Amino acid sequence: MSDVLALTQDLIARPSVTPDDAGCQAMISERLARAGFRCEQIDFGAVKNLWASHGEGGEVLCFLGHTDVVPPGPREAWASDPFTPTVRDGYLYGRGAADMKGSVAAFVLALEQFVAANPGHPGTVALLLTSDEEGDAIDGVRKVAEHFRATGRRIDFCVTGEPSSKDVLGDLLRVGRRGTLSGTLTVHGIQGHVAYPEKARNPIHQAMPALAELTARRWDEGYPEFPASSFQVSNIHAGTGANNVIPGHCEVLFNFRYNPGWSAGDLEREVHAVLDRHGLQYDLRWHRGGEPFLTREGRLRAAVRAVLVEQCGTTPDENTGGGTSDARFIAPLGAEVVEVGPVNATIHKVDERVAVAELERLPALYRAIAERLLSR
Repeated sequence: MSDVLALTQDLIARPSVTPDDAGCQAMISERLARAGFRCEQIDFGAVKNLWASHGEGGEVLCFLGHTDVVPPGPREAWASDPFTPTVRDGYLYGRGAADMKGSVAAFVLALEQFVAANPGHPGTVALLLTSDEEGDAIDGVRKVAEHFRATGRRIDFCVTGEPSSKDVLGDLLRVGRRGTLSGTLTVHGIQGHVAYPEKARNPIHQAMPALAELTARRWDEGYPEFPASSFQVSNIHAGTGANNVIPGHCEVLFNFRYNPGWSAGDLEREVHAVLDRHGLQYDLRWHRGGEPFLTREGRLRAAVRAVLVEQCGTTPDENTGGGTSDARFIAPLGAEVVEVGPVNATIHKVDERVAVAELERLPALYRAIAERLLSR
């Protein structure tokens, strides 16, 4: 069994459902300390954050990952227990296999090998791990980035191990992400009997025209290197449980994924204008998950592209699609940031898996990136 497969299995066996780390970071910290890394826990609340670094000063290359995973869902739906790592037909199965304990294990192996081969390397190489990426993402990398900014610590290059590949390892390189903005809308009505609507005010009926306008709107036609912005309603909840009662309020959850043509404040003002124009009585709570970012052509993109061509035999598609990641908190520090990792076809699904052959190629890929950026 390869070292990266063994370590990935050890991590999967720890049921670190967000924000629980389940001992993953402590195990990694002990291992990297033996390799000469300085390991620091930068914890906030119940969230574990590990910063492990090697070297002094110079340019800082950070590998960024998370040890938490999403809940497995019904265990009986899995072909094997989600926290019992299982290899069959060339794949490693288990919650977190692709998202992203395989990449975390590969980071650890790559860092050990890099410092062993380059003990006097220039600059600083580091690993940043959190247990709050799959959850609220409040006390994880967001807080660590704020801490770094306040203490004058910097990151020049950041490689995130999110599962970014589409069909085969290395066919896609994320060079940015859209911003994310969520809203919780409560429309207030007047509860009453359905037979006497004139004595009530139905918040569902009132909300629907405004929501129809927001969902039908084409927010933009895209932005250079970014897809079009989107507005999606994820939940509507109302009612008392009885079919003869007009509810007193209706709650709507929605989300924007937006490109740099917008700011969060601009979108918030647009939504309020629509709701006000429809005469709604409402409360609206916003959560700004992160602004869009783009890493333009530079040393990091060039280095990672060259490694992918060399080791994977393909020129990657470089784009800003997909969801979001903790990279959105590192980019504002002034860092060049990219995301490269295994195939994402089964992330968050039942029977999540990663191809063993591709997993075993990851440590050499990440090590090669470090060598291109920090070797003498």
